[in-house]
Amino acid sequence: MSGGTHLENANPVIFQRSGERLLTATDEDEDIHDPIDDREIFDILFVSINDPEHPLSLEELNVVEQVRVMVNDAESTVGIEFTPTIPHCSMATLIGLSIKIDVSITPGTHASEDAERVAAALENSSLLEVVNQCLTTSRST
Repeated sequence: MSGGTHLENANPVIFQRSGERLLTATDEDEDIHDPIDDREIFDILFVSINDPEHPLSLEELNVVEQVRVMVNDAESTVGIEFTPTIPHCSMATLIGLSIKIDVSITPGTHASEDAERVAAALENSSLLEVVNQCLTTSRST
């Protein structure tokens, strides 16, 4: 944990990574509609996000699981649930902030498309530093 010495969960259970997703010829063919699925979202978002307290990914700590990613490709929606490692985890908010999806306005469709907005929580430099540490990709092998 950045800036602190007390670990809330000093000995977490470590789970095995799910491994790389095998791509098929259909997945790679740009002429075939390939709906987004839960595994694709899981691979993009979670295998490289680290826990704020440990040098382990959220996948390795079982904070996120593929079955907790709900995708509705037809409606363009994604829902994600995560499970903190302990019931009173003070890092839950930071983990939620680390699970980030960028949303932007289509260029040329709105007068303020270039305006930058930063979430109020991320304006706190200490909090931003911890979130950035969570997003640093340092996959363990």
